[in-house]
Amino acid sequence: MQMTAGPLYALYTRRLRRQVMAGPLPAHVGLVMDGNRRWAREMGMANPSLGHKYGAEHAEDVLSWCELVGIKHVTVFVCSTENLQQRGDAEVAFLMQVIEQVVADRLGRPDARWQVHLAGMLDTLPDSTARVLKEAVETTRSVTTGAHVTLAVGYGGRQEVIEALRELLHERAEAGDSLTDVASTLTVDDIAQHLYTAGQPDPDLVIRTSGEQRLSNFLLWQSAYSELYFCEAYWPAFREIDFLRALRSFAARERRHGA
Repeated sequence: MQMTAGPLYALYTRRLRRQVMAGPLPAHVGLVMDGNRRWAREMGMANPSLGHKYGAEHAEDVLSWCELVGIKHVTVFVCSTENLQQRGDAEVAFLMQVIEQVVADRLGRPDARWQVHLAGMLDTLPDSTARVLKEAVETTRSVTTGAHVTLAVGYGGRQEVIEALRELLHERAEAGDSLTDVASTLTVDDIAQHLYTAGQPDPDLVIRTSGEQRLSNFLLWQSAYSELYFCEAYWPAFREIDFLRALRSFAARERRHGA
């Protein structure tokens, strides 16, 4: 059923929200914001890259929905290492400009309600983008709401694991351990402590928009036991009821954690 804004939509949204809040909720939600350019084309925009602007701004709406139901950890897949390598220079430059603007004006404000964290290889980003992201982390470091949003920018799950292993090996080498020592004592926790998301819970639920049904190198390690939910809507058209339906689906599942 396609619903539009209005009294009936608001009534249905409130009812659905109450249902969701009565059941188990994910402590951490991962969001794959897919379909920005396709949405822009369907909207008749001459420049499909404008979809990135609407998509980035829409992330703030989704964070507000998380806040309403009490979800305190969110990781947003903003752009991948593949995006940076495979998209045209003009599109990448526009995307970086959008990220800088949205992060500086909305997420990284002194009165922000979400503490910002980063996941990704900042040295692959333009200096101005990396600077804005780092400033957002510093500006929101004192946020006391307990809400944490991780921005995955220039991020790749495989690359993250490689970087974690590299840091671990350097750390153990400096401690005087041999490769044999490391191999014989290596644990899951050893690697997890060197991931970008160290100290945060793994995502219980990963939502991907646009109808694509794959992870695309997003939180490969952390999502080993995550529930996955795929929504047909493009990211800029992702509604609160779509989000709440994802949470309702999560609540109805029996989580086995690999069993």
